[in-house]
Amino acid sequence: MTAHIKASSASRLSADIVRPADLAASDIAAWRAMQAAEPAFGNPLLGPAFAQAVGAVRDDAHVAVFRRDGEAVGFLAFHRRPSGFARPIGAPFCDYHALICDPGAGLTAGEALAAAGLGRLRLTGLVDPFGLFDNAVGERAAAHRIVLPDTAQAYLEALRARSQNRFKNHRRYRRALETDLGPVRLVAHDADLAAFETLMDWKRQQIVQTGVHDFLGPDWTKALMRRLFETRGGDFEGLMVGLYAGDRLVAAHFGVREDGWYHPWIGAIDPSLKAYSPGLVHQMEAIAAMTELGLRVYDLGASNDHWKQMFASDQVEIGSGLATAPSLGGRIARSCDHLWRTPGAGRLRRRLDQINAVELTLSGRLQGAAHAMNALRGSGRRRNTDTELRSRA
Repeated sequence: MTAHIKASSASRLSADIVRPADLAASDIAAWRAMQAAEPAFGNPLLGPAFAQAVGAVRDDAHVAVFRRDGEAVGFLAFHRRPSGFARPIGAPFCDYHALICDPGAGLTAGEALAAAGLGRLRLTGLVDPFGLFDNAVGERAAAHRIVLPDTAQAYLEALRARSQNRFKNHRRYRRALETDLGPVRLVAHDADLAAFETLMDWKRQQIVQTGVHDFLGPDWTKALMRRLFETRGGDFEGLMVGLYAGDRLVAAHFGVREDGWYHPWIGAIDPSLKAYSPGLVHQMEAIAAMTELGLRVYDLGASNDHWKQMFASDQVEIGSGLATAPSLGGRIARSCDHLWRTPGAGRLRRRLDQINAVELTLSGRLQGAAHAMNALRGSGRRRNTDTELRSRA
């Protein structure tokens, strides 16, 4: 499907709305050139190949190609939902998303949304080096990355200088794994389908235990993960990095790699081996292998997980909020969105937003919402019980 929507004649901005598979070769080249020109856009989730992978499993995936006088000046990949609402391509797997352009494009967020025929765009992991969405961002957070300045060995030496104990623990846990299970080895480009399915099973067990919504359950997410796992050998590929002790998989990461940038989403360990800290051993072994694998960036994504901060050398700011077109409806939507910004309401909104992003059916959304409400009530009861016990102590 292709649509051509003209903005006002004064702006001379137009937007071609195309399916990712229908992107012209010249537009793909322009998109990649804009990524290469701005380091903040380097993550593989921000490129055309990821948009095309999602487009293969989602009918509502589109790309707005913004043009001035026929020349491509920007790209926005999104899912078109009802009533002019849009989500970033691949949500909730889009740990990063962006309006890809260059600083001289003269774009504004409102103008771009209007040209694309969108009233609202949910922001969840916005990368915005040019400040186009500053007025729409309600919350900001840090995402963590391992960035090699030179070699993997030099990076490990810098980590060692920061924490000798971490290296002692790594050696101790590694020896324990080898003693009890067999030689420890890292398998990058792990193509074992059984190992991949084991990793996904571990992750879903972890999801159940933590009470978050099962984002790996819907058919489209299963299809996307499997499609990416089977995409190998090109500039853009799915990449599984597994840690084995003997013949047994004990920890793994899975995500996408493009050129020297790796972004894993799925990380999990054999839950029966927690005492061996296989996640720590895996991360240390993976860093050591980065140079050999041709990786410069190992992107750990957002969240305040302590282990990410232990290993990361670099941070990037990401934003969340709601961007709207310059209209009365947009202003009303922004005002309503502000009502969700109290701590308790914000947590519920984020939970419901993830459910709505991943579940494409009404029944799936209703079940997810019911589960979310039960989980929130349960956490509230646990907090009240903990408070009462502390008051009695």
